[in-house]
Amino acid sequence: MPTGGRKDQTDEILLVEDNENDIELAIRALRKNDFTGEVHVVRDGVEAIEFMFGEGRRNGKSAPQLRVILLDIKLPFIDGLEVLRRIKAEPRTRMIPVVVLTSSREERDIETGYALGANSYVVKPVDFDQYNEAIRKVGHYWMSLNRPPHK
Repeated sequence: MPTGGRKDQTDEILLVEDNENDIELAIRALRKNDFTGEVHVVRDGVEAIEFMFGEGRRNGKSAPQLRVILLDIKLPFIDGLEVLRRIKAEPRTRMIPVVVLTSSREERDIETGYALGANSYVVKPVDFDQYNEAIRKVGHYWMSLNRPPHK
């Protein structure tokens, strides 16, 4: 998944996911589809906030410039919708695209996700091949087709 030739863009993704199998499948799907950038993984809402804002264990260390955040909403400690709210409320992170990647099909979650600023909402397919295809399409769109603002 090339970045369209722009050298000023980073090829880094943040994957916020607590399920080890989904983490492994997402990374495998991205790699299988030629994504060569770095995938940062955090496993709960607290880690996501710490990663994004240099809090807690990251102690002032700011997040890298990310192309996209893949965010599960069913997370331990702080749920993904609260993580999304905080990311989109902060001027330094609000422009980072956030794709909600979750098993929740609840209309309330979808509406809340978009109301909080999600750029996309994708329900994780249960089938391995369909999951792989969904990750491939998400990765291709956000890493190759989407044009983020120039900073």
